[in-house]
Amino acid sequence: MIRKGQSWEFRKPPVLISTATVVGPDEGEGPLALDFDLIHQDNTLMQKSWEKAEKALMEDAANLAIKKAGLQKDQVQFYVGGDLMNQIISSSFAARTLAIPYLGVFGACSTSMESLAVSSLIVASGGGDYVLSGTCSHNCTVEKQFRYPTEYGSQKPPTAQYTVTGAGASVVAEKGTGPVVTSATIGKVIDMGITDPFNMGAAMAPAAADTITAHFRDMKRSPDYYDLIVTGDLATVGFQIVNELLKEQRIAMNSTTFSDCGLMIYDIEKQGVQAGGSGCGCSAVVTYGHLLKRMEQGDIRRLLVVATGALLSPLSYQQGESIPCIAHAVAIERQEGL
Repeated sequence: MIRKGQSWEFRKPPVLISTATVVGPDEGEGPLALDFDLIHQDNTLMQKSWEKAEKALMEDAANLAIKKAGLQKDQVQFYVGGDLMNQIISSSFAARTLAIPYLGVFGACSTSMESLAVSSLIVASGGGDYVLSGTCSHNCTVEKQFRYPTEYGSQKPPTAQYTVTGAGASVVAEKGTGPVVTSATIGKVIDMGITDPFNMGAAMAPAAADTITAHFRDMKRSPDYYDLIVTGDLATVGFQIVNELLKEQRIAMNSTTFSDCGLMIYDIEKQGVQAGGSGCGCSAVVTYGHLLKRMEQGDIRRLLVVATGALLSPLSYQQGESIPCIAHAVAIERQEGL
């Protein structure tokens, strides 16, 4: 592994030998439904609370990823994961069930790529042969913690986003068949003073632009190196802003090869999801489901996923703090000969 600025380049790229995606009913009615492994027909997942349902999502995705890799749980050395709940309880309680040595990470909605970057570093440095990474979110748990419980029936502004109910997991290995992780860029915390929790896209866009700029600088690449570049969950508001910010940096993004997971997972015109999707599960299920299936089919050979996260908490919001944000980028490429 070689460090380049705030990026890691993996000279012997770790391999994504399996991925798994599990989603709820709203995601199952969206345009990417055929690319998910398991679609639950009820948001409760037959659990007694929304939080228990979110934990079950993560357990489903983790167990399925391990099974698809052809492994037993005791063959997986580490599990790297996190989520949006206070003290990342969904991932930590899932780790209790999985009984795999666990590293909990928190990057809010950027956790999908943060966990994958850390897992890849562990494998590339010889710290593990098989590492599980993953994250999850649930619409009802997030609404209750960060805004208003769904039962309250509060009206949301057009800038608000709809948290994805879903979990994505991957198994990263030293060798094997599958796409490889070639590099990762670790983001900086960027805070532009936005305090509105109903406008996360605008808050996160500057962090996405900063990480994209850093990735191209560190790796000495231009946007046309990649067949597709996606941000995590900026949705309509944030995605427009990140395009404007990149133009100011004289980085010309191609509209046909630059998109956002929050714009892809739902039919925004028909599903009533305000500005689009968000949540840890958003970039996780879109990447591990839809995008890697496109890579398997040969439609994409080089992919850059820039997952974005708002690092606020109910406590910081109640104290009038602004919203610090971050973005982590991971480059995934199809192995030659596949």
